[in-house]
Amino acid sequence: MRHEVKNVFIAGGTGFLGYYSALLFLKHGVSVSTIALDEGINEDQWFPREITKSYGDLFSMSENEIAKLLEGKNYDTFIYGLGPDDRITPKAPAYEFFHEKLVVQSLKICSAAKKAGIKRCVVMNSYFAYFDRIKNGKLSGVHPYIKCRKEQAEAITAIGADGVFDVMIAELPYIFGEMPGRIPIWKNVFTERFKKLPAIFFPDGGTAAIHVTGVAEYIVAAAYNGVNGEKYPVAHINLKYRDMIKYMMACAGFPKKFIKMPAFIGYTAGLFLMAKEKRHGLQSGLNLAKIMTGILSEDLFIDPSEARQKLNFDELGFSGVGVLRGRRCLARNQRSNEKILSRKFYRDHATCI
Repeated sequence: MRHEVKNVFIAGGTGFLGYYSALLFLKHGVSVSTIALDEGINEDQWFPREITKSYGDLFSMSENEIAKLLEGKNYDTFIYGLGPDDRITPKAPAYEFFHEKLVVQSLKICSAAKKAGIKRCVVMNSYFAYFDRIKNGKLSGVHPYIKCRKEQAEAITAIGADGVFDVMIAELPYIFGEMPGRIPIWKNVFTERFKKLPAIFFPDGGTAAIHVTGVAEYIVAAAYNGVNGEKYPVAHINLKYRDMIKYMMACAGFPKKFIKMPAFIGYTAGLFLMAKEKRHGLQSGLNLAKIMTGILSEDLFIDPSEARQKLNFDELGFSGVGVLRGRRCLARNQRSNEKILSRKFYRDHATCI
């Protein structure tokens, strides 16, 4: 059953995922509003004027204040895309930080949306929660960030148990793309880290991935066709890390040989990094030792066809592909013996968040 979507509020509409979702809603004739932190990013130079934008911090507002902000605007759909991801390293214990930001705050804000009379909600979550389900909770048992993503989905889905407020969860993987006015988030994770090394030392697992415009299609499709309580694992392409990182480095102008890191070496290195964090009173949301053996050394692949079918992509004219052309670039990269590829292509397609 296709739901009527005419007026959407996006919590996080000036962020990477919210921005592209907003553009696609506009393309479908939907009115879009959002609220942004006034951080001097100067969105007025690039943010669409068709989107109604206000300033404020939903995290610092009460549930009643947020409900008042949303009331009387005839919003029919609420998109939630706020909160830190696993690259943030907070003060220990990490669980308290992520629980507050991902669970407590999202529950407050989405409850306010329900109180304001909004009928549908799409929450941007992580594909780690999907793999935690199929691994029977093994990931959430050792990784505070994944535990909080699991709890976030459970808490917000419970709001919709009475059928008054539909809640759909989009479980997002590695995401390619960029947006105006922002530094690519994976720049320091991959290109800056590996360009100084003689080779790429990394576990030989793999991951699902998608371009940000493909993510927008999943978010919009969930708004129209999502079923209350459903969780949708998001993907377009499955990539081995050896291919993905070699491709990114070559496109950035730093072609490198890939050397598989044995799991036990990664585990030992992770223990060293965790000890270093502990000395500084910090803790990562992912267990840096067990991520090497339980995540990065495995293929976290997703078949995208099931979610696309459930969300009736064909009806909406969606493909889930966006503009990601990773396999073609990879093939070209291999044929040219690591020939440096276009910097424009890297900027447009090989930057992930």
